[in-house]
Amino acid sequence: MADRVSVLLFDLGGVLVDFSGLDDIQPLLPARMAPDALARKWGTCPHSLAYGAGAITTDQFIERFTRDWGITLAPEAFLDAWQDWVRGWLPSARELLDDLRPRYRLAALSNSNAAHWARLDALGVLDAFDMALGSQDAGRRKPDPAIFDDMVARLGVEPASVLFFDDSAANVAAARTRGLHATLVDGPDAVRTDLVDRGLL
Repeated sequence: MADRVSVLLFDLGGVLVDFSGLDDIQPLLPARMAPDALARKWGTCPHSLAYGAGAITTDQFIERFTRDWGITLAPEAFLDAWQDWVRGWLPSARELLDDLRPRYRLAALSNSNAAHWARLDALGVLDAFDMALGSQDAGRRKPDPAIFDDMVARLGVEPASVLFFDDSAANVAAARTRGLHATLVDGPDAVRTDLVDRGLL
């Protein structure tokens, strides 16, 4: 594999970026939800799914999401809280990318949305990659296999030349169905370990 892989493709939240997610939504709710119930509601929320696929605007998302979740923050305050879910690089992430940049093309493929993507851009995260694609611009979300076809086409490479890292088993499985190499990881140190084990670092 070491001779074939030329592109390292990363999910962002949970792999290279600290993303708080559901930890920060509890304080905004009118009543505390059990963690499993909250996760189920979040995973099936039509507004966050549509926003993440670029199907609705930020204003539409805020109006619909706050209404259905019983959140009483003003739109501007909610947007600030929402963007704060993106907290910046995980420890050692930037050092890892600096080590990899001379050897590989670096790319990112993330389930995101317009507000979080803007926050990633403001933090300088997107500048670390040769190419970065968010689900809101792809028009679909992982684990839809078509998003991997789209990314590979944008990169102009063969799927087998791409090694993908994600913290979701479903996303890793979907990438493999499209011919990418893919590994389940839980942060930068796990990425580094996998690359060493594969003889790629």
